[in-house]
Amino acid sequence: MPKLIRLYITQAAIGFGLAGVFVAMLLWFNIANLWHLVTHSDMGLLAVLALWVSNGVVFGGVQFAISVMRIKDDDDDEPRGGHRRPIRVDTSRMIPVRVAARGGRGQRR
Repeated sequence: MPKLIRLYITQAAIGFGLAGVFVAMLLWFNIANLWHLVTHSDMGLLAVLALWVSNGVVFGGVQFAISVMRIKDDDDDEPRGGHRRPIRVDTSRMIPVRVAARGGRGQRR
């Protein structure tokens, strides 16, 4: 199995675990009276499952994004660019151009 796929599956599993803890804390602390709503409804288990899956997708994606951003790339040690000569501008050949101001916003007429 490629390393990236293994990394994604691992981080998604960690994200779903964190989502389970998050949903359990939501129910335990009765945020927005969620425990009462879940226990007194015939669709309460489905609601908890939907809440866990949706949070698991989000937490898993965040876990994967953080782990990808933390991967160190050792190819950045060498300097790149910046070795070109500076462009020399011949100011003696520049011609001033006059532009008539229009009566736009912030200008006097």
